[in-house]
Amino acid sequence: MTLCLMSSLAKGLSYDEIMRNFLKWYRTGEYTADGDTFDVGITTREALERFERGIPALECGGYGEYDNGNGSLMRVFPLVFYLGITYGADFQDNDEAMAIVHNVSALTHAHRRSQIACGIYLSIAAMILDGAGLERAVQLGIRKAAEYYEGQPEFATELGHFSRLKGEEFKKTPRTEINSSGYVVSSLEASIWCLLNTHDYAGCVLKAVNLGDDTDTVAAIAGGLAGLAYGYGAIPQGWLDVLRRREYLESACYEFSLALTLRCRL
Repeated sequence: MTLCLMSSLAKGLSYDEIMRNFLKWYRTGEYTADGDTFDVGITTREALERFERGIPALECGGYGEYDNGNGSLMRVFPLVFYLGITYGADFQDNDEAMAIVHNVSALTHAHRRSQIACGIYLSIAAMILDGAGLERAVQLGIRKAAEYYEGQPEFATELGHFSRLKGEEFKKTPRTEINSSGYVVSSLEASIWCLLNTHDYAGCVLKAVNLGDDTDTVAAIAGGLAGLAYGYGAIPQGWLDVLRRREYLESACYEFSLALTLRCRL
């Protein structure tokens, strides 16, 4: 689904196009490693099937209390590059930019809590991209997002669910108090905790995997931030050598980068 989003954003922002790509993944296995789509979450599946029935894209996402899985958080990462090119590193201050974050989440996960999680995650990513030191980037990204949401009455009531992240001592949270389940708040916390408590890409991803529970998703979320912090060269060669469809992945990333570069020049 990350690749679906990236492919769509390379052409510009279209919520319908993003959903059409999701459906290609869901129904025919496009964008997958082996042509096999599996482990589709209930909230995501229901949203995609609503779109198939003709429901407008931005009305498809689940908005109930139990629709706060990590399904939108795990795939939203490419948006940081699009927003950075379009609005700058401080897009957290821009209502239009933040609306895009929330809309991309709402395609499948429309609850305010899921939208806030995506906003915090992308805010941290933006600060890493902007060159802040890792811990500073995390603190600044969380603070900027929190300040935005505190000024939005429809979001402010949900901020309490993210209160642990706002504390300066979050890094020191004991491992036993980190939950790596599929709940969006837990996935975000676990990912940031792994990032703060390691010193390289491999260490961060392995720490996320070794938390157990929803290992693949938490590792992907954490790995996005670690990739920004440490760069492509930090990925172990042995991991790259066994990537299925590696040439396709690298080509897709190159084309996305090229499209955004051209957009920047316009």
